[in-house]
Amino acid sequence: MIIMDAVLEIEVDAGFDAWPVAAEADGFLALSGRLSLAEVGSAMAVIFGYGGIPTAPISELRHLLDRHLADAGRLIAPGGLRVRDATAGAEILPGCCCGLEDWRQWRDVLHRQSLWLGHDPDTYLTFTGGAVRLTQEPDGGSTPARVSEVEIRLDELPALLTTVQMELQGFLRLVHAWAGEIAPRAADRLVTVLDENFRINGTLNLG
Repeated sequence: MIIMDAVLEIEVDAGFDAWPVAAEADGFLALSGRLSLAEVGSAMAVIFGYGGIPTAPISELRHLLDRHLADAGRLIAPGGLRVRDATAGAEILPGCCCGLEDWRQWRDVLHRQSLWLGHDPDTYLTFTGGAVRLTQEPDGGSTPARVSEVEIRLDELPALLTTVQMELQGFLRLVHAWAGEIAPRAADRLVTVLDENFRINGTLNLG
């Protein structure tokens, strides 16, 4: 069984205190509507920190966000799509410099076009018949070093990407609830910005 989800690479500074974050959240966090509010806080800490967006004063969160977008343009965040073969126990993780903002590029695979999934570890795509095989080299710290492979049938990919989109939409709803607790005046604007920059809603065009 193939499972695909949108993940964010979580590494929150131990001194972060702008809002509550989840304990022991380092690693890849799958974004969905099933997260705790503390996990949402960890995700937002990464997105704000990665973009260099100020988090104080929290009451001015909307203005801080808009000011950053005016100066720097779009938001980006470390992560992407994780692919797992639950039967074989194999997984393909986003590599370094892969961004969640590019998750829709997976649509190109339907047309047998390759895509870049980051480096360290590097991932290679090979098209065979009606499937694509993802092969990920071991990263420098893996012990023992081993190659990970997952094969996806191309006719199953539209359903997988549709599920990813639904999970991201659930995450957006949680972000609204989370922001309603810490900065209510920024909730609507924050959801709109995340939607626009990570292209969550809108037609996927999987034809």
